[in-house]
Amino acid sequence: MLVKDVMTTTIVTVSPDNSVRQAAKLMADRQVSGIPVVDDDGRLIGLISEGDLIRRTELSSGAFLLKAEMGLGPDERANAFVKRCAWRVGDVMTPNPVTIFEDAPLSRVAGLMQEHGIKRIPVLRAGKLVGIVSRADLLQVIYLAKPDNTATGDEAIRRSILVRLAENTGLECLDVSVTVTDGIVHFWGKVETEACRKAARVLAERVHGVLGVVEHFPDPPPR
Repeated sequence: MLVKDVMTTTIVTVSPDNSVRQAAKLMADRQVSGIPVVDDDGRLIGLISEGDLIRRTELSSGAFLLKAEMGLGPDERANAFVKRCAWRVGDVMTPNPVTIFEDAPLSRVAGLMQEHGIKRIPVLRAGKLVGIVSRADLLQVIYLAKPDNTATGDEAIRRSILVRLAENTGLECLDVSVTVTDGIVHFWGKVETEACRKAARVLAERVHGVLGVVEHFPDPPPR
């Protein structure tokens, strides 16, 4: 699936000249944790999120803020002061946010979110903001996904598992053999670690028609 297949296209935006209070109210009213910031031409220039507002003076005492900022350099303290006290969105937002194009695969979205520790990514088309994709959109893909129904019968199940064993599972370099009897998968081979044993079980359970998994692996070495 591509970004455009799951992104939200009804986008709430704010101007850099809007107030932080307006942005906070929009987030609360729309039940979103971040809002794109666009200029007068509709170009994306930033993103304001809960993370940008978490240390506002409205939320924290001066003593707490002073303690949190001890050890910071002058520029860092100045930036922290602006974040917690400025009233304009443009002063508080995160500029130049991570973006993605609408034709990018969802795997790229997940990778960017993990790499940058973010919850949402603005989506662009020819440089213009056309949507936003969030962790919630990815979760929807997971719970709406249809189970694998390609394999039918013991031999088809066995072939499907053998193909998957060669993928990036941690098992591809191990000597693992598979038999299937009445939907029960039997694993054989020298698989000693708990992680690889679990990967084998999960791999088999993802194949349609599997009714159970039996491991015939040797006992793991003593610790």
